[in-house]
Order: sequence, then structure tokens, then C-alpha cells
Amino acid sequence: MKTLEIVGENYYGKWDETRTACRGIVVREDEVLLCHEAVTDTWMIPGGGKEAEESENECCIREVAEETGYLIEVSPCVLQIDEYYEDWKYVSYYYVGTVIGQRDRKLTEREKAVGMEAKWIPIEEAIRIFSTHASYTDVNEEKRGIYQREYLALCDLFAE
Repeated sequence: MKTLEIVGENYYGKWDETRTACRGIVVREDEVLLCHEAVTDTWMIPGGGKEAEESENECCIREVAEETGYLIEVSPCVLQIDEYYEDWKYVSYYYVGTVIGQRDRKLTEREKAVGMEAKWIPIEEAIRIFSTHASYTDVNEEKRGIYQREYLALCDLFAE
């Protein structure tokens, strides 16, 4: 498994807090499953924070199901991205998922408020969207970081 690092300009040089998340790259033919927040116009690979009692792959399966309604089987972890901002280290584990069923989504109040929807889009379109990460440098640091992280993940998986 490969590990990549992103160090934000606002990183203090050491971290006191760590957040672990797991994300599922789910592909169907030439499309990838993404979550889109209509209110913020932000795209992301489905996934989220690991709960204490679950493994990383269980986290990925749960998060993808909650956010998209798709039940998936996952590969072994294919990529780890460590991000450093202020006094935080954010660890994201990426898995490749295969759809095996569907269920109702279980969105958080925040996800409902931002109009989160699951959408299948062409892989090349997803890479193009995330490639714009630098354009958010002085506008929205969180969106810039999300887009850079997702861009690196998709490029790593789909590099020719």
C-alpha cells in the first residue's frame, strides 16, 4: 500500500490531534461514485470518520452505505493519504469498492443541510473536477484540501 502526504501551509510542524477516515472508490464501467453537496457545490469520494469499535474496511463499507445507499464489498486498502493542517493529522484510507446491493441512505443533519447526493460521473470528469484544487487556495482551504486529496487518490488509482 502506498502512502502520500499533503502538508498544508498552515501546519504548525507537529500534531496533537488525529482523525482517521475511510473512503470508497466505487467504479461502474467508466464512472465513479461521488458525493455532491448541492449547497456548497463540493464533490468528494464517499467516506468518513472511523468509529472506535470498527475496522478501517468496516468504516468504509458503513460510510459508503450511509452516504450513497450502496452496499459494497471492498478490496484491501489501496492507498493512505496523510494530511497535516494546523495541529492536526488527518489519515484517509482508500479502498476500491464493488456494489453488491442497495439500502436507504442514513445522512447526518449536516449532510442533509448541504443537500448531499450520490452521483455517478465519468472518471475523467471526476479527475478534472478535483484537478481544480489550486484554484481554491485563497478562497476555501477546506475545499482545496478535499479536492487535492481526492485528485491524488484518483490519479494514483487510474494513472496510465
